[in-house]
Amino acid sequence: MVGELLWIWRRMIENGIEPNLFTYNFMMDVLVNSMCIESAERVFDVMEKGIVRPDVVTYNIMIKGYCKSGKTRDAKGKLREMEMKRVGPDKITYLTLIQACYSEEDIASCMSLFNEMVEKRLEIPSHAYSLVISGLVKEGKCYEGFAIFDCMVKNGCKANVAIHTALIDALAKSGNGEEAMKFFERMKDEGCEPDDVTYGVIVNCLCKTGKLDLALEYLKFGHEKNIRVNAVVYSSIIDGLGKGGRVDEAEKLYEEMLDKGCTPDSYCYNTLIDAFTKCGKIDEAVTLFKRMEDVGCDQTVYTYTILINGLFKEHKTDKALEMWDMMIDKGITPTPASFRALSIGLCLSGKVARACKVLDELASMGVIPETAFEDMIHVLCKAGHVKEACELADGIVDRDHETPGRVRTVLIDALRKAGNVDLALKLMQSQIGIQYDRWGSIKTRDKFRNLFES
Repeated sequence: MVGELLWIWRRMIENGIEPNLFTYNFMMDVLVNSMCIESAERVFDVMEKGIVRPDVVTYNIMIKGYCKSGKTRDAKGKLREMEMKRVGPDKITYLTLIQACYSEEDIASCMSLFNEMVEKRLEIPSHAYSLVISGLVKEGKCYEGFAIFDCMVKNGCKANVAIHTALIDALAKSGNGEEAMKFFERMKDEGCEPDDVTYGVIVNCLCKTGKLDLALEYLKFGHEKNIRVNAVVYSSIIDGLGKGGRVDEAEKLYEEMLDKGCTPDSYCYNTLIDAFTKCGKIDEAVTLFKRMEDVGCDQTVYTYTILINGLFKEHKTDKALEMWDMMIDKGITPTPASFRALSIGLCLSGKVARACKVLDELASMGVIPETAFEDMIHVLCKAGHVKEACELADGIVDRDHETPGRVRTVLIDALRKAGNVDLALKLMQSQIGIQYDRWGSIKTRDKFRNLFES
C-alpha cells in the first residue's frame, strides 16, 4: 500500500511530527522492494536536508534499489558518497554491489570492491568469496581464483559446494584434469557434499581426459545415490563416447537418457549426430536430425554444419545441398565453418562453379572467411584437382583480386608434384613483372629457384 504509506508520511510532516530513523528506513525499504525507486530517492533527499540523517542502513537500502533497477553506476556513486559523508559502509553494502557487478559480468569491479573489503578489514561473507572466485575462473584466471580461495580458508571461512565446483571446473577447463580430481577428493574429505552440478563437472572432466569408463562409473554412482542427472551430464559422456569411437555405447546411453525422462538438448543431439557421421552412420544421423524437429528441439547452425560435412564425405552431394538450402530457408545465418564445409565438399565433388556462386551470394552477409579462396585452392590441390585449382585462381584475378602469395605457393607446389613443370614455370613467369616485394613469401621464391635448378 505504497500510496497510503506516502500519504501518512506527508501528513506526519504537515503536522510537525518528525519520523525517526527506524520509520524512514522502514519506509525506504518498502519503496525499494516495490520498485518505487524515484519515491525512495525523494524520501532520501528529505532525510539529507532534515534532522534525521541517513545511516548505513539507509544507504544500503538505496544501493539495493539502484542495483535492482540496473543502475549500478548510481549504486557505486552512493558508496563514494558514504565515504565522503563519513558513513562507514559495511559487508552488506559491498556484498550488494559485488552481486550487481557479477550479474553484469564486471569482474574487475568485483575484485576492486573485494580488495576494499580486505583493506577495511570487514568480514567477508561466504557468498562474496563465491562470486569473486566464480567470476575469476569464468575469465580463465584460475590461479587468481585459487589465491582468493586460500585467503578464504586462511580467514576461517568455510567454502561451500558452489566455490568448490567452480574451482574444479576451472582446473578441468585449463587442462589440469588430475588436479581437478584431487581437489574433488579434498572437497569430500573436508565434509563438503558434492551436488548434481559438481558431479556434472567431474563427469565432463573425465570425458575430456579420455577416462570414459570412470565417467560411466560416476554416472552409475549418481543414479544409486538418487543424484539428479541432467542432460549436460549425459551429453558429456555421449560426446566422449562418440569421439572415442564407442558409438554403440553412446546410442545406448541416449536411449537410457530418454527412458529416465531426461530431455536431450541441442548439444546432446549434436554430439550424437557428430558421432554417427564420423563412423559413417549418416542415415542414423539424418534420422536423429528429423527427430529434433519432431520434438521441437532447435537445430542450430552447428547441427547443419555437422550433417553437411558428413553428407559430403558419404558422397551425397545433392542431400548436402538440400541441407544447406534448408538452413538458409529457415533464416539460420551460416558461419565461416559451415561455409567451409560446403565449399570444400563442392570442390571435392567437382562443383567448383557452384562453390564460387555460393561464395558470391554470401559475401554481402560478412560470413565468408578471408581465406575462403585459399582454402578451396588448397583442398583442390591436395585432392589432385590441379586444373580446377588453376581455374579458381584465374577467377580470383578476374574479380580484380591479386592471387595471394600463399596461394601461388600452393599452386606451384601442386603443379610441380603433378609433373606439370612447364605450367609451374609459366605461373612463375607471369609474376616477373610484379615488384619484388609483392612476389609472395620467401617459400614461394624458393619454389621458383628449385624449379629452375631442376
